Amino acid sequence: MDAILAALGGLLLRALPTFLLLLLLHFYLKLVFFRPLDRVLESRRSATEGARAMAQTSLDAAGRRSAEYEAALRAARGEIYKEQEETRRQWRAQQSAAVEDSRRSASEQVKQARTQIADEAAQAALSLESESEILAGRIAEAFLRGRRR
Repeated sequence: MDAILAALGGLLLRALPTFLLLLLLHFYLKLVFFRPLDRVLESRRSATEGARAMAQTSLDAAGRRSAEYEAALRAARGEIYKEQEETRRQWRAQQSAAVEDSRRSASEQVKQARTQIADEAAQAALSLESESEILAGRIAEAFLRGRRR
């Protein structure tokens, strides 16, 4: 067993420089390669996080502006609808007034026409009455003259 321990001790003694070299390589790579790589990855991660945060901020601001725009648009549409409704009411009032004036005018013309027709009918009746008396007289005269002959 001593031989095994002695062989094992000799093996460990020969492996010690390899172990130290491996340990030295580990710290060298950690210092020269992995630390700068970690720093670069960390800076990329923070830049990415920053870009995401800025994008989210921009998105939130755009959402707020969009909501403000929509609210302003709704208010403007409401104002336009109110103005249109007011204009329609004014047009209807003007139209109603024009129709009422036309009705009054037509009614007045009808009254004047009826009065004129009644006057003309009365004059025609008087004229017919006087002419009928004259004609009756002439007929009677002609009849009497015809009987005398």
